[in-house]
Amino acid sequence: MNEPATAPRPLDGLKVLDLSRVLAGPLCASMLADLGAEVTKIEAPGRGDDSRGFGPHTAGESTYYMLMNRGKRSMTLDLKSDEGAEILRALIADADVLVENFRPGVTARLGIDYDSVRELNPRLIYVSISGFGQTGPLAHRPAYDHIIQAIGGIMQVTGWPDGPPTRIGDAVGDVVAGVYGAWGALAALLQRGVTNRGQHVDVAMLDALVSLQMVSLSQLLGGAGTPSRIGNAHPVSAPMDAYASVDGHLVIAVANDSLFARLAAAMGRPELVSDERFTGDALRVANQHDLRAEIESWTAARSLADVLAALEEAGVPAAPILDIAEATSSAHATHRRLVRTVDHPLAGAVPIVPQPVQFSDPGPEPDLVPPTLGQHTDEVLAGLGYDAARIAALREKGVL
Repeated sequence: MNEPATAPRPLDGLKVLDLSRVLAGPLCASMLADLGAEVTKIEAPGRGDDSRGFGPHTAGESTYYMLMNRGKRSMTLDLKSDEGAEILRALIADADVLVENFRPGVTARLGIDYDSVRELNPRLIYVSISGFGQTGPLAHRPAYDHIIQAIGGIMQVTGWPDGPPTRIGDAVGDVVAGVYGAWGALAALLQRGVTNRGQHVDVAMLDALVSLQMVSLSQLLGGAGTPSRIGNAHPVSAPMDAYASVDGHLVIAVANDSLFARLAAAMGRPELVSDERFTGDALRVANQHDLRAEIESWTAARSLADVLAALEEAGVPAAPILDIAEATSSAHATHRRLVRTVDHPLAGAVPIVPQPVQFSDPGPEPDLVPPTLGQHTDEVLAGLGYDAARIAALREKGVL
């Protein structure tokens, strides 16, 4: 019996126009490229996306830029010139999805806001990612991840009770907005299959970041009050915290009475299960400082490897606290192909982290190579019917 033919990639044939820059928008478009969409990134002539200047660099190519713009075509185009505007409108007319993360109002000044282009392409899915959304009292304000973390509530619950509010160590506001942007684009494409109409997908970094905070929201909306900083502990379950061993730190996560009994047995302290301070999750949370002292008196006298081995044997969830280098080079990450290596035309072998979802029949491997600035300009224009002489003239005028 013959094996079934390999499926096409999920988004083969889909055309995406990426007008965004830096992180949230580029990540959104790259996630679509990972699934097979043809993504054309429009960049400013001479300088490109701002993130091309972010270090570190290899052979002049930014690692940051390459991670966020894998698998795309790069075209340089002056959007403020008449010729550039004409070319852009031709590209919009042929696109399935447009991604932009300008501050609200900028696309209207350029004549490419959703209302201006939907008659040109009624089936276009137009994804706008901004700090505060396209409407609302804060919509006009500029935003960076730091700003969104501050105003979105997450800094107020991050850190230690006796310390200041603390930023999460990576740009989670940008990243989650990019992920929601890709999710919104795919949902709108499915709806277009029924209605044959496109639509405007409005993604606010603030909305996205607030929606992530399920534990804090459950506390607030359930009447438990406004959550506060509790370090590495958990507001609902205990023990769920970080602990010191002789040679490193680990996290132990116990979310029910059964797991607590296993932990107590592994520690050689089965009597803790019947201790009136620890009989039930609510009491363990209320008395978690006492519980922490009991646990750390055990972990602090042992090596990290010994503690982890004992907990694994007992079936208690636990893990060492790794840095990002350790996390990405682990045997498990290698097995899952979390990091891929591509051959960049200038930078050589470049590590790339594509979207992480694995499919049983994903189709051919995606092309994850990031583009050099303007690498595909001539190719894109040739596809619009421009000949070499006309392209040269546009380049001479600074349009490209």
